[in-house]
Amino acid sequence: MTAHTDESLFSGIGRAVVLVEDPDAALAFYRDVLGFGVLHDETVGGYRYLHIGVPGQETVGLWLMTATSGRERGLVGGQCGGQPLLVLYTADLDAVREHLRGHGVRVWNEQEDADSRSLHLADLYGNVIVVAQVRGSVV
Repeated sequence: MTAHTDESLFSGIGRAVVLVEDPDAALAFYRDVLGFGVLHDETVGGYRYLHIGVPGQETVGLWLMTATSGRERGLVGGQCGGQPLLVLYTADLDAVREHLRGHGVRVWNEQEDADSRSLHLADLYGNVIVVAQVRGSVV
């Protein structure tokens, strides 16, 4: 086993995979409702590489990967077993809530504690997403 150094083995997180049935529909939700931008969209050999992310963080994002096998299709919307797929940070949770409701997105499990406020929503496949406003911290 190699000894750990003060330098990290990795320079950052690149992409997390989200299995989808229809990449165009998934893109429309994440882009038009959540405000994500397209980081990369290319089809090579019949396979689409569609990477999206939050504007200003182009090195981190989601890979909207089309489920191709029966096993993968069975995981669409549930690949995290009901746990949140991701957490998004905001400076204004109230504005996010109203924006989501304006797009017909159901919001639930609104919570508040000394450090943060948060709510849950689901993407078009049922993946749970948490939106959090952290107090006293710029994220």
